[in-house]
Amino acid sequence: MKDVLPTRRFVQALVYPMLDDRTVLRERGEARHLVWTPEQNRDGWSLFLGHPVTQVEDRPYASAARREDLSGLPPAWIGVGAIDLFHDEDVEYARRLREAGVEVELVVVDGMPHASDYLQWVPSMRDFRDSLRAALGRAVGSR
Repeated sequence: MKDVLPTRRFVQALVYPMLDDRTVLRERGEARHLVWTPEQNRDGWSLFLGHPVTQVEDRPYASAARREDLSGLPPAWIGVGAIDLFHDEDVEYARRLREAGVEVELVVVDGMPHASDYLQWVPSMRDFRDSLRAALGRAVGSR
């Protein structure tokens, strides 16, 4: 008997994702970031990579932003706040996915710092989470 896989559409569900280790090498100016700071970002990437971040990384898949060819990846829902440390790299990843022919829904919330979607009493944060749930529902065929 032949195994039949259920028909499902996979999706990248990326909630303010940390995509580019090289972010720690960029000048951040005077901007202050809440919750996830440039220092925490540097420490997080160094721990993940097993060494301090440098411009050159021998493992091309060590971070999503280092992947040269994004074609063939599943559709993506990317959500990030406009004042999140990861905003620029998330928007850039969305742009690159689109250029590679990947369907992308990019949700950027004005005034939203990192991880503030946990404040579900704030209407814009509920909308952010509802958008993610809807994307996941479409991916598994329930919406």
